[in-house]
Amino acid sequence: MDWKQAWSSTTNTTTAALDSVSPLCAPFAVRWDLEADRRNKLRTSEHLKALMAAQKEHNAARSTLSTAKSQKLTARAATNNPFAASRRAARVAAKAATAHERDTRSKLKEARVNYPTTLKARAIQVHSMHAVPSAIASALMSTQHLTLWPAATSALLVGANVAGLALGRRKTRVVVDESLSLEERQLLERLDPSYWVEHAPDRGLSGTVTTPPAIEPGGIRCEIRLDGTWTVKTLADKADSIGALIGARTALRMRITSASRKGWAVLTLATRSAAAGVSSLWTPDLIPTDPAMMSLGLDTETGDEVLIPFDERLLVSGASGTGKSWSFRPLIATAHLRGDVVLIDGKGEEANVWEPVLRTAVESGEITDAVDESHAEMTRRKHAMKKRGISVWDGRQLTVVIDEGQVILALIQRDKERLQRLIELSSLGRSRGVVLWWATQYPLTDGSAPGVHKLIAPNLLTRFSLRVAGTTQAQVALDDCAHYAPHQIPEGREYRGHGYLKGYGPRMLRTWTLDDAGVRTLPKSIWAPGPPAPVGEAPAPLRLVKNTDPSGIASNRDKVLGAVQGGSRTAKEVADATGLNKGTVSREIKALVTAGDLHRSADGRLLTGQKAA
Repeated sequence: MDWKQAWSSTTNTTTAALDSVSPLCAPFAVRWDLEADRRNKLRTSEHLKALMAAQKEHNAARSTLSTAKSQKLTARAATNNPFAASRRAARVAAKAATAHERDTRSKLKEARVNYPTTLKARAIQVHSMHAVPSAIASALMSTQHLTLWPAATSALLVGANVAGLALGRRKTRVVVDESLSLEERQLLERLDPSYWVEHAPDRGLSGTVTTPPAIEPGGIRCEIRLDGTWTVKTLADKADSIGALIGARTALRMRITSASRKGWAVLTLATRSAAAGVSSLWTPDLIPTDPAMMSLGLDTETGDEVLIPFDERLLVSGASGTGKSWSFRPLIATAHLRGDVVLIDGKGEEANVWEPVLRTAVESGEITDAVDESHAEMTRRKHAMKKRGISVWDGRQLTVVIDEGQVILALIQRDKERLQRLIELSSLGRSRGVVLWWATQYPLTDGSAPGVHKLIAPNLLTRFSLRVAGTTQAQVALDDCAHYAPHQIPEGREYRGHGYLKGYGPRMLRTWTLDDAGVRTLPKSIWAPGPPAPVGEAPAPLRLVKNTDPSGIASNRDKVLGAVQGGSRTAKEVADATGLNKGTVSREIKALVTAGDLHRSADGRLLTGQKAA
């Protein structure tokens, strides 16, 4: 046996156990030391003189009272007349002596408070009050039977008092590596239970106790015990006080969350990043083997890889200069290698890099064509799925990427028909293998220039946000996880590509990046639309086609006219046949009646052609 190693292992285990127990005893030791210090400060020479004078006066008063009581008894024995002069004089003297003794006793009590016994002496007195009688009781009870529990109990109490003080005053030693910075050393010292308990009341944090802090890949982590009425929420509201207590920098990211047990909180200080030593450059090797997932980046606290659904609708938000385009590229590359991509770039710079690799749309006509063709592909797949009797598309995924949604919305917001198609892509496309990804610098749904439409945003369930401008944008960017506070991410190049993922927790992620050279190395695959979807099972009747879009896709008016020619006679039947909403059907019927292509019979049924005069 290696005795040296065994001794080292035992010592380390014992030290770890003592480190875990010390914070529990720290409040007791602090209260003891504060009370002992208070008593020692009161034990001045002036207070001692006052106590001695009070004791002298009290002793004299007691002697006078004893003499008066004796004279009172002598006078009562001398005569039976209660109104005799001797008895009245003795009573008056006894009453005065009693009042004087009571007054000196109160002054003596006050003097003893001003000059108290030391806490150590008081503890000895208290322990003696139960130690001596318990020892005598054990001795008497042991004459018949061996009974030692009174003395053992007394000794246990004495030992508990001494051990509690020793553990509470124990300085916890934190073993750290040599790479520890000066800031981290200071934070570790101030998070030590002995320092925390002593100074916490000055910051309004009385009733909280820390455990020995630890260095982790993402920074400093320690647990805080919450006594009394403290909760994790009330502690989080005191974040500024905690920062002042430990002397943290204003820019240092501090997070307070719930621990694995009730009554405890976890304090995390991001003094370092777990992703610092890992290259952020994306390569195809980072594509997960699971076809339903794709890699977003690394957790800066744990260093773990973070995966998000591949076939889910996505919203990426980030102000200018936060690395949004660079963070978005690895996801687009993943979608390109796994399926088909249509990149609709409102600004055009990003499309310059992707144009040789995949389908892009920059100009107004290209954008409208891309929206129409993507919507037509979604409709075609709907009919194909119906024929095959399946509910989820099992072929290649078509990912429609909107880069800078504000520009795209500004372009088509007056074109209600194409706007409706874009909305339907977000709401109906996922099960048909047509998935919408949306990126914007302005995650707003209201105002004159929204970054994402208010009917599209609720359908984008996966949300990642880099730094945004304010709380309103944070609310849209992360929805019910806006408390992650993406608007508080520090500025600077070192925080480009850093953000929060909705539902993952308030832990910052560092995304993968892909440069221009990496994009150019990807294989070329330009998506083209498939054959148009059939209007119905029966051959469509011959009719005059009007108001056809330049792309060749029938307009809503053509669909309504075709449905009436096919036998539909009411607005409800037309809506069922075309799949359009009732408002659109009513509007188009009115326009066709005005143009003379349709008319209504006497019973309100729709007919083609001019109404007879």
